[in-house]
Amino acid sequence: MLGWFKKKFSKQDDPSPVTAEEERHESALEETEPIAEPAVKESPSPPAIEEQGQTEETSKERIAEELEPTAEVPVSENSMFQRLSKRLNKTKESLVYRMDSLFLGKKEIDAELFDELEEILITADLGIGTTMDIMEDARRQVKRKGLSDPQLLKGILKEKIRSYIMESDKPAELVMPEKGPFVIMVIGVNGVGKTTTIGKITHKFKKSGQSVLLIAADTFRAAAVAQLKIWGERNEVEVVSQHEGADPSSVVFDGMDKAIADDYDVVIVDTAGRLHTQVNLMEELKKINRVMGKRLDTAPHEVLLVLDATTGQNGVSQAKLFNETVPVTGLALTKLDGTAKGGIIANVCRELSIPIRFIGIGEQIEDLRDFDPDEFLNALFDDK
Repeated sequence: MLGWFKKKFSKQDDPSPVTAEEERHESALEETEPIAEPAVKESPSPPAIEEQGQTEETSKERIAEELEPTAEVPVSENSMFQRLSKRLNKTKESLVYRMDSLFLGKKEIDAELFDELEEILITADLGIGTTMDIMEDARRQVKRKGLSDPQLLKGILKEKIRSYIMESDKPAELVMPEKGPFVIMVIGVNGVGKTTTIGKITHKFKKSGQSVLLIAADTFRAAAVAQLKIWGERNEVEVVSQHEGADPSSVVFDGMDKAIADDYDVVIVDTAGRLHTQVNLMEELKKINRVMGKRLDTAPHEVLLVLDATTGQNGVSQAKLFNETVPVTGLALTKLDGTAKGGIIANVCRELSIPIRFIGIGEQIEDLRDFDPDEFLNALFDDK
């Protein structure tokens, strides 16, 4: 069972049948009036393995590789921890190992040590504000406790980062619907690994015994719908889609109808990757959000923003702008294994107070991990 999804479903009675077809689509169209295209055409995002330039065959091959290792092979908690620790190696080198080198041979805590430590935190992408807050707390503790051993600073920093993460933590079970499916709306810019993340989350739900329906609301690119369908096939779940260029909100409305009528446990909605600076395109997210709420009260129950950890502080800017458009309730941070900027986790939690649900530490399906703050920090700081 997913760590952040602890409440088990109990099957509900099927709701009353939907009214006449015309009335249903009329209702959808009230919320799906076309939005004027922006005057300036959106520049294509840089090619990404997941989002750009893939044929259906290459997508199938890559997804097959990711799902292949999911055969039931016992994996010890210790080996999973070691895998996480190894995949965080680039962040360790930029943060933890540099701190260890700084403290090595130092016999006292002085102003020069604090200056060098501050530089390490900033370059590890903790951000200026977060770094200043951490340093202020460290200085205060050193003075109050009369500390002189530089090695003690490592523990102080770890606990401060942990406090940011725990303060932002909010379990998803708090927003579980009493009746009907649990609806997750997935958002993010192109190239962050959004569709792949959806596929891996779907696998997690299926493995825990939940029925899942995927809705392909990214209708701007035929490749996006095709890729989601491939994930649907591999996970043996149905995907609701329409033709390329269809109104995304209409696709969502039809998908929600099916989810309610067929008593699905979980609905995951894929939305178009977009630049967070495109106002008209961001407005469409609001439409999709309204249509979900109209068809099922309180939906979406989770708005999951996928961020690419390699973008560093730009990811924080993305999150702020998306959060202004559709309130974000959870984050999935991908590609942590490929960056030295893992310090973004502390900064995201402090700046946004949005819980991290998942972290991606590799290509394999097991590499999308439920985020456990203690496990993450112990792996980062090499504590058992």
